Amino acid sequence: MKLVVFDCDGTIVDSQVGIVRAMEHAFTSQRMVPPTRERILAVVGLSLFEACSALAPEAEYATRAELAERYKVAFRTLHRDLADADVLFPNAKETIDRYVASNEHMLGIATGKARRGIDRLLEREGWLTAFATIQTADDHPSKPDPSMLVRAMAETDTKPEATVMVGDTSYDIAMARAVGVFPIGVSWGYHSVDELVDAGAGAIVRSFAELPAAIESAWRTKSRAA
Repeated sequence: MKLVVFDCDGTIVDSQVGIVRAMEHAFTSQRMVPPTRERILAVVGLSLFEACSALAPEAEYATRAELAERYKVAFRTLHRDLADADVLFPNAKETIDRYVASNEHMLGIATGKARRGIDRLLEREGWLTAFATIQTADDHPSKPDPSMLVRAMAETDTKPEATVMVGDTSYDIAMARAVGVFPIGVSWGYHSVDELVDAGAGAIVRSFAELPAAIESAWRTKSRAA
């Protein structure tokens, strides 16, 4: 079977409200000036410590580590209090549920999100058995290192030519290209279409409704290349 791997934040769910507020809280709690919303969203997709390091490159290692810890605490609190935390993008559930019901492909997740957050999402949406492989920041170096995709393919006994990666950031695209996986960029996430194209996206979709056709086109492209 073929494998479709999804990023989470910015691809399946819109987490920007919680992400921005939690990062602002982390910085203010350290008496540091918070980054702008644009800068915060630009590092979504990196693992948390790497994201904090990118936002505060001048800070000492211990300060960046503390920012990451304070972010985690704030984000968990916000998830309990915000109605708009981790909102599914339009047609995300319908599209994923359709793939699960059809048994045409295996599904996977490769995300900079912690496993705890992924488990909460999967339970909420009834997806506890939907994904054959789940790779998170808890067990891997940050994207664009390809470790998550390498493990995902190993766990599902899938080759790069039978795998596609669906993501919203240049980190997702670079990760896929590093191991010969076809990268599909989504236009509704946290990096611009131009950034996705520049990173080497093989296709861009502008809604979940367009995704199945893009995935099928990716298989045909790979078949011709082979």
